[in-house]
Amino acid sequence: MKEKMVFMGTPDFAVPSLKALIDKGFNVSLVVTQPDKPAGRGKKLTPPPVKVVAEKNGIPVVQPEKIKNNEEFKKLLEDISPDLIVVVAYGKILPSWLLNLPRYGCINLHASLLPEYRGASPIQSALLDGKEKTGVTVMKISEELDAGDILSQRVVPIEKNDNAETLHDKLAKVGAELLVETIPLYIKGEIKPTAQEHSKATYCTRITKEMGKIDWNEPAEKIFNKVRAFTPWPSAYTTFNGKRLKIIQAEPVDCSFSASPGTVVKADKELIVSTGKGCLKILRLKPEGRKEISAEEFLRGYPIKTGDKLK
Repeated sequence: MKEKMVFMGTPDFAVPSLKALIDKGFNVSLVVTQPDKPAGRGKKLTPPPVKVVAEKNGIPVVQPEKIKNNEEFKKLLEDISPDLIVVVAYGKILPSWLLNLPRYGCINLHASLLPEYRGASPIQSALLDGKEKTGVTVMKISEELDAGDILSQRVVPIEKNDNAETLHDKLAKVGAELLVETIPLYIKGEIKPTAQEHSKATYCTRITKEMGKIDWNEPAEKIFNKVRAFTPWPSAYTTFNGKRLKIIQAEPVDCSFSASPGTVVKADKELIVSTGKGCLKILRLKPEGRKEISAEEFLRGYPIKTGDKLK
């Protein structure tokens, strides 16, 4: 495609989309991403994943600290005069001048079937709610958060063994495919943008570390969904003997044990804990300061027994 395009994105989720646009020969003139940030134990300054891909492919990159009231950035984009701006998980609200700049406006890939799960954590929220399906939406960006007209959508089933990491990767891949299919049709006028049913909108907030704390009074199914939603980050966690235990993988199981929530009801080859309704079988976990291990390895190496309480 000859139309000039600017791509705005930052994390791993945006990488398949940028790669797909490059591979399909789209004219990506500039990549806009967040500034490099300290990462890892050494706090080494690390570039965003999108920057790495752009530089490998010889595409110019800019990393403004802010885009609102940034005259230098505004002039740069005006000089480029893009026909379209594509946004995938950029991480900042776009000012109105930017939305009105390109001939075909700005479009965004969002990881839900809008108007469901507008906001910052659609992947985790779908898992927390125990949904059996979610999807991706390509939409026009409006000034209201995730409320723009829909150009295309694709449904993605959620499997029982999915967690936030596996679902993230599926949605990123499907979203990239949908994006490169949608853009040419949109440019040609073969797709009519459709207004969202705003009355059906639901919203999700940013995930915080504190949200991972397990309440054993909740049903096993709800705790299971929390484990899935918060793996790999921030992890669902509990405490044993005053030390934090991150639960990496678990499954709800029927049980005939009558024990208060949080009580270990089986600690022989299997680690099973009573909840507010049913029991949770823990499959993989990460003790504080240690590497991730299976429940069987944990039972061999830690003094946990039937009747002990997780808090």
